[in-house]
Amino acid sequence: MSSATAPRAPRVRRLPLAGVLRLGRPSDIWFKPALSAVVAVALPNLTLLALGRLDLAMYTMAGSLCALYAHNRPYAARARAVAWVVLGMLGGLAVSLVTASLTTSAVVLVTVGALLAAAQKVLCDATRIGPPGHVVLAFISSAALFAPQSLGQVPGHLALGAAAGVWAWIVCMAPGLVRPHGPERRATAHALDATAAYVEAREAGADGARARAAAAAAVHGAWQCLLSTGARSAPRRSLERLVVRAEVALAAPADTDSGRLHDWARELRGNHPVPRPGDLSGTADELLGVEAALTFGEPPLLRRLGPLAPIALRTALGCALAGYVSLALGVGRPYWALVTAASLYQANVTLTWSRGVQRVVGNLVGVLAFAAIAPLAHLGQAALVLCCLALNFGAEALIGRNYWLGSICVTPMALLITEFARVQQPGELITDRVVDTLVGALVGFVAAIAVTNRRAGDRIEHALAAVESARERAAALLAAEDPGPGALESARRDLSAAVVALRAAADAAAGEWWQRALPEERVVGAEQRGHRTLAATVRRQGLHCLEGAQA
Repeated sequence: MSSATAPRAPRVRRLPLAGVLRLGRPSDIWFKPALSAVVAVALPNLTLLALGRLDLAMYTMAGSLCALYAHNRPYAARARAVAWVVLGMLGGLAVSLVTASLTTSAVVLVTVGALLAAAQKVLCDATRIGPPGHVVLAFISSAALFAPQSLGQVPGHLALGAAAGVWAWIVCMAPGLVRPHGPERRATAHALDATAAYVEAREAGADGARARAAAAAAVHGAWQCLLSTGARSAPRRSLERLVVRAEVALAAPADTDSGRLHDWARELRGNHPVPRPGDLSGTADELLGVEAALTFGEPPLLRRLGPLAPIALRTALGCALAGYVSLALGVGRPYWALVTAASLYQANVTLTWSRGVQRVVGNLVGVLAFAAIAPLAHLGQAALVLCCLALNFGAEALIGRNYWLGSICVTPMALLITEFARVQQPGELITDRVVDTLVGALVGFVAAIAVTNRRAGDRIEHALAAVESARERAAALLAAEDPGPGALESARRDLSAAVVALRAAADAAAGEWWQRALPEERVVGAEQRGHRTLAATVRRQGLHCLEGAQA
């Protein structure tokens, strides 16, 4: 087809409204981060309440909110992740407190807050820390910038944050005493269920492309979870075999019993022993492939930070401008506008728009909730603390269904936290919050449009090259008479990861404005060739369909 007749993707893409506020299904473990947050916050706050120093709660909240992170990671990996989150939180808090003690210039404080938010955004994205990402870090560091401070107070306030952070780490690790393989079991169950959904879509005659991509991503996520720690106990090895079963089903959906996959997933979510599917021909190679995968780590952090430069610029510019506009309007808490802008930025402009709509709707409904709750919270400091704990639980329980729903609880909780030091006029708080929400959302989104992400298209090219390279390696091993122990399985997993990364890069680029036409045909073709090669590796390894194996 000539270039004159070739269809071109529109340079400016429509921003969606339909479905932005639609509620999703709650997470399987929605109650765990919710309970962890309540327990992590309750002990320090109740202690400060008993001591009559609730004005110090902002500093303990910095450490306590670290309990929101890494609930999907195995406990060995979670221990490291939460420790790094605590250190990152303390680092941002230290910068904010020192800055607040050295200057009272609101412009300087907003600028520092914007730079911190940008750094927190890219570090959270590069390390793939997961929800709630940089938003909680930005909220704490920005609020601390506008807290009256002296240099002599900084060490004590940091010590409060560190003590609460240690308590949050203990809270996050405590469930491992009862269910040591819980995260791995959930990840494997999700892979089995997603694969079963793909099989059922094929059986129903529906287009299974989306279901297959979701299943491939779930299987890849399960492997990431299983390979995130080197400890490989007997239950872990059984979980690895179940993930291989999911990969087998992806390769041969017509010969797969989706009901059995669902049954295994159900057993994993309960307290039953890990199912032990019958041995498969090629299992030794599969397990050797796992050992090979364990020897390779993530790319260096600096290499992962490079592609995030446009997102960092968006965040810094949007947060700074939102704070400056809030100052110009005479709002007393410009950090609310800054944090609103920081919360918007997602992988592309389309997702940023959706998050902006969700944030505005959630905050506007949330200030109405605050107006209803404030009289109860003002009955006394004990009532104030209990209301914040209830809202904390509600926020974490609901936010997984849709961001706006969780924001209905987050907004009044944030407003009540400002009253830990002294009771304030609800009308003034509500007015400031509404203005800062609208300013932050509008200015933040304008910055997202202004800073184009040309690298999104480059990432697709790199992802296409990575898929082709991994596919050629797997094809060469398929053609070899004796590919060597574990080599084919390692190549299969590399190819699977490359195909998932390609789909993620294509989805991210598809949501950018002012983007050159995407190579959609090349992406689809590379995915199809990758899937065919993956299926061939399964057949070569002798991994038969689920029904053919002896249970």
